[in-house]
Amino acid sequence: MNKAVFLDRDGTINVEKNYLYKKEDFEFLPGVIPALKQLQAAGYLLIIVTNQSGIARGYYSEQDFLDLNDWIITILAEQGIYISKVYYCPHHPDADNEKYRVNCECRKPKPGMFLKAKQDFDLDLGACFAIGDKIRDCCICELTECRGFLIGNNEKKEVIERVKTGEFKNVSYAADLFKAAVQIIASENL
Repeated sequence: MNKAVFLDRDGTINVEKNYLYKKEDFEFLPGVIPALKQLQAAGYLLIIVTNQSGIARGYYSEQDFLDLNDWIITILAEQGIYISKVYYCPHHPDADNEKYRVNCECRKPKPGMFLKAKQDFDLDLGACFAIGDKIRDCCICELTECRGFLIGNNEKKEVIERVKTGEFKNVSYAADLFKAAVQIIASENL
C-alpha cells in the first residue's frame, strides 16, 4: 500500500484569490516548493483535492480550470515535483448551471475525492495526511485514521482555536505547508 499527502489547492499551495482561474493571478505561497520536495523525498504521493465551485457558479469554465491545472503541474514538474493526480469537484447544490447542480459525494467536506484516490492509488489512509486551509480539507481525518493539518489563517478563528486544543479528530495546526511538512517528516523519525 502507498502513502500520500492530500493537498488542498487555494490557500494551501497558492495564495487564496477567490475563484482563481488565470495563471497570471496564480502565486505560490512561501515555502510550498521546498515543502512539496521534502514530502516527495519522504516517499509520499502528492495528490491535490480541491473544490472548484467557481465552475458551477459560472465564474470560469471547466476548461479554464483544466488549463490552469496543467500549467501548475508543469511548473511543479520543472522543480522536480510530481503531482500524482488532481481530483476536483466542479459541483455546487445551488449552481445556476444544471449540469453542475449536484449534491455530490465529492464536494468537501464529503469524502468522495479522498476515497477515489484511496482506491486509485492503493493508499493506506493511516499512513496519509490531509492538509488544507479550511477544516473541510481534513474531512477524511474524522472518518479514518488519516491525519491532517489545518494551516494558515483562512479558517474562522474559533475553528483554528478548536483545532489547536485538539477538538478535531487527527487534525493539528501548522502555520503553513512548510511547517506541516516538517512535522510530518519528524513524525516518521520517532
